[in-house]
Amino acid sequence: MTLDQKVRLVESLFDQLDRETQQFQDKSGLGCVTGCGKCCTHPNIDASPLEFLPWALELYLSGKAEDTWATLQESSDQTCALLNPFALLNKGHCGSYKYRGLICRLFGYAASKDKYGKLRLATCKIIKEEQTEKYHAVSQAISEGLYVPVFTEYYMQLAQIDYQMGSKIIPINKALKMALEEVLQYYAYRPAPDMGKQIV
Repeated sequence: MTLDQKVRLVESLFDQLDRETQQFQDKSGLGCVTGCGKCCTHPNIDASPLEFLPWALELYLSGKAEDTWATLQESSDQTCALLNPFALLNKGHCGSYKYRGLICRLFGYAASKDKYGKLRLATCKIIKEEQTEKYHAVSQAISEGLYVPVFTEYYMQLAQIDYQMGSKIIPINKALKMALEEVLQYYAYRPAPDMGKQIV
């Protein structure tokens, strides 16, 4: 499978998830505080390189991949490198919202399974405290069968695209760097892709 085919498959998975999380938001009434982005400031976010492959390819196509890789290589900061506190036009403070990773799309609007196999909504303290009644009502609705995206199911689908890149869960900035390395290595001796063409 070519790298640009992998990117298309990751983007298709993201589109599916975006539709599901929107449906969940509409039914639950839960939502992030406008312009918050506090979850993005957490220093220990883990992700896979594969979920940032679309972001890395976009940087490559715009001629920014090598400079971005060098910046990540030199940085020891553990906070997500895409965090941009001044990105007021985006949702939250993501400097690359369109190309945010799977973890970014899931958190707040997806569930994880506890040790008994029961689904528990994985969301932030702010939503739990400021939307307490809705949070408890939604948690109850989930236990009664309300559909909610599930972390493990989406990560399993991601790993089916490329097991090695999709199942490797590492600190987010390392995942960003590895995604860039994958793109830079892949196109070192190949022509840049024509992403306007339909890939089958």
